Amino acid sequence: MKQPRYWIGVASKDHVLKGVQGGFCQLCHGKHSPLKRLSSGDWIVYYSPRTAMNSGNIVQSFTAIGEILNGEPYLFDMGNGFVPHRRDVRFIEVEEVPIRLLLDDLTFIKNKKSWGYVFRFGLLEIPESDFQRIAEAMKVEALVRL
Repeated sequence: MKQPRYWIGVASKDHVLKGVQGGFCQLCHGKHSPLKRLSSGDWIVYYSPRTAMNSGNIVQSFTAIGEILNGEPYLFDMGNGFVPHRRDVRFIEVEEVPIRLLLDDLTFIKNKKSWGYVFRFGLLEIPESDFQRIAEAMKVEALVRL
């Protein structure tokens, strides 16, 4: 069995909560290519800058964690001509945690002053140690395999 990889997806909190409720992830406004980078058994943590896309209140927190399930990205018709790609995810129960509590401990953030810059592409791979730090802060007891 291959080693899992660890990812951060970036999405507004309202979009993350829809994904958690529906058991799926969407990345970069529903693009296919970011989802193809994920493999079954990988883990994703969501960082939410705001409550809503392009508006809303500032959140700047990690808001969800899940394991990527078997299967390929698929199209989902959300209506009004919007048909994004999705990937199935098994989310686990977590507590939201502000990123500012973890900035000094996260190795993938090289520039602590301009820390938000690393999130600009919507998906980034991070070291397992950083993922574990985030998961621990979110009160995850253990990442249980299916």
